[in-house]
Amino acid sequence: MSLEPSAKERAVTKSAPTRLPRDERRAQLLSAALEVFVNHGYHGAAMDEIAETAKVSKPVLYQHFPGKRELYLALLDSHLESLTSMLVDALSSTTDNKLRVQATMKAYYTFMANDDQAHRLVFESDLVNDPDVAARLEKFNANYADAIGQVIAEDTKLSAVEATLLGRALAGMAQVSARYWLETKDNIDIDVASDLVYRLAWRGISRFPKES
Repeated sequence: MSLEPSAKERAVTKSAPTRLPRDERRAQLLSAALEVFVNHGYHGAAMDEIAETAKVSKPVLYQHFPGKRELYLALLDSHLESLTSMLVDALSSTTDNKLRVQATMKAYYTFMANDDQAHRLVFESDLVNDPDVAARLEKFNANYADAIGQVIAEDTKLSAVEATLLGRALAGMAQVSARYWLETKDNIDIDVASDLVYRLAWRGISRFPKES
């Protein structure tokens, strides 16, 4: 008696979808959604295409995300969390403020240069006027500026409000310059570009008086 599976059994096994752990499936769906949202924008993206890109059925997609908006917000949260982690790590990587500025600028440029183009979801969204999207972006900008401002306040005679204002300015400098650099990155190496902006930022911020 043969123990080999029959042709029918092999066909059923081959066609049966792979069951992934919930976290792995969620990561797979978010990756597929990022690809579709980056290529088509929020309004041009369809749940059908996201499911097809992820190679799952629509019911599987809806098991994890009740709709396109919830999927988009989950993806935005994920990438804002990733960028925040990169920037906080850069700020805490050294106690030398000059090196802190350098590391933070490089972190911002590295995020923007990532091949998955997550920066387009974060900074070039066609859903930017949505209250929940706007609130998330403002929270990210505020937290980043506060983190920079806290470092400035601890090292200078500036008040918390003044230091946070400078934090906002430095954060804006990083974001705007990095987005511009993306348009010209074939001509300017990432290390050269981030170093130019870091030197400009440091020459300004280092002029403020230090606490004795």
